[in-house]
Amino acid sequence: MEHEHVVISGGGPTGLWLAAELRLGGTPVTVLETRRERDSHSKALTIHPRTLEVLATRGVQEPFLAEGRRIPSGHFGGLDDRMDFGALDTPYPFTLALPQARTEELLEEHAVATGATIRRGHHVTGLVQDEEGVSVEASGPDGPYTLRAGYVVGCDGTRSTVREAAGIDFPGDDATTWGFLGDVVLDNPPQAAVSAVSGPTGGVMVVPMPGGIHRIVGGDPDSNGAGHPGELTLDALRAKVTRIAGTDFGMRDPSWLSRFGNATRQAAEYRRGRVLLAGDAAHMHYPAGGVGLNVGVQDAMNLGWKLAATVAGTAPTGLLDSYHTERHPVGADLLLSTRAQTALMNAYSAEGQDLRALLSQLIATVPEFSRSLAERLSALAVTYPAPAHHHPLTGHRAPNLELSDSTDLFTLLRTGRHVLLDFTGTPAPPSPHVIAHTTHRPDPRPAWSTVRAALIRPDGHVAWASEQPDAEVLRAEAHAAVSATHR
Repeated sequence: MEHEHVVISGGGPTGLWLAAELRLGGTPVTVLETRRERDSHSKALTIHPRTLEVLATRGVQEPFLAEGRRIPSGHFGGLDDRMDFGALDTPYPFTLALPQARTEELLEEHAVATGATIRRGHHVTGLVQDEEGVSVEASGPDGPYTLRAGYVVGCDGTRSTVREAAGIDFPGDDATTWGFLGDVVLDNPPQAAVSAVSGPTGGVMVVPMPGGIHRIVGGDPDSNGAGHPGELTLDALRAKVTRIAGTDFGMRDPSWLSRFGNATRQAAEYRRGRVLLAGDAAHMHYPAGGVGLNVGVQDAMNLGWKLAATVAGTAPTGLLDSYHTERHPVGADLLLSTRAQTALMNAYSAEGQDLRALLSQLIATVPEFSRSLAERLSALAVTYPAPAHHHPLTGHRAPNLELSDSTDLFTLLRTGRHVLLDFTGTPAPPSPHVIAHTTHRPDPRPAWSTVRAALIRPDGHVAWASEQPDAEVLRAEAHAAVSATHR
């Protein structure tokens, strides 16, 4: 029998990023992935701004940026007018179009480089947890075996074996409508970077992909209904697209044809004892806005440093429980957003078309409305609960603050430790778990203009901030904040 501190079930983007984060915190980790080979069909294409920031805080963003296609706008519910991502306060004011297969490949390279063990062709079949650990039943090419782990994380999708074995409920609703997807060659593709057509007969979006392929994705009134409409054929796809867009764009040679439903569910618990869930194992939804992969990686970013500190025995009481406290509401908001977008996409009636027209007009003419939607979709608006009487920035995502010594916050976060920013010029108290950085603040952001010190968590959210003018009191506050992050 082998022993591993953490076993991750599922080697998709969520599991791979979590593995790298755990290794950054010094935790031995093994990833069990059912697939022997990476799936060539990319369910996800979109990397959102906050996920790019997450990658940048570990210094691995460049390969993604070099290969991905930058799209400076995003859609909400397939509305005609698109949100301008250029208005967002981020170094990455765009979505990045990159097939999931390549995203997984890059994330796997990163995980392996950090020392994670990845076993392909292996899968979890069951588990039993006790006070001291979890016995993980698994199967691989050589047959069944058992792993003894300190913790197990299910990153194994909507049909999660880990979730079921742990007895965690997955309440929600079954599908009532179905979208269609086709990766095809187009002899007469639209010229726009992303082309969308919508109306009472349905909606279609066309997105170019590498290798001369275009993805066609959409829905129509004929696809409404609880029962699965059956396998999608090229002829059926051609008929739907022609009816909606007035042309089939010369489609031929499909490499992938699929349907997807709007079944919506969320795990009742993201943690039960020594078993945790992340990504699609924790939340299932219609793929509106291309957010699924992104929220999964962001789940892993929140969980990684907390679980690593817990395994190391340095976590304060309640730190691991805060994973559910912080991320479950984010998942609930994700389901709210995707349900709302599904309703808009299926608004085929005359009244529904007027609703779409009105909301689209608001996006085009009210910048604050457009920006608010874009911040929610991109996850830049995610804020975690803060104790009463704390600084207003506490719990918020920290932007990439540019500092006077020619560095920036995202660079300082690359070690995966807390970062204590001291803008007073007085050296901050030392700590083995915290990078103390004394500097001046040239950054022009008004919300940060009076901050004299701030403690940034490894996931880039503000743990503590103070405007205390008294240097001695400020140092005492900072020392207490640092002490509270690790025992």
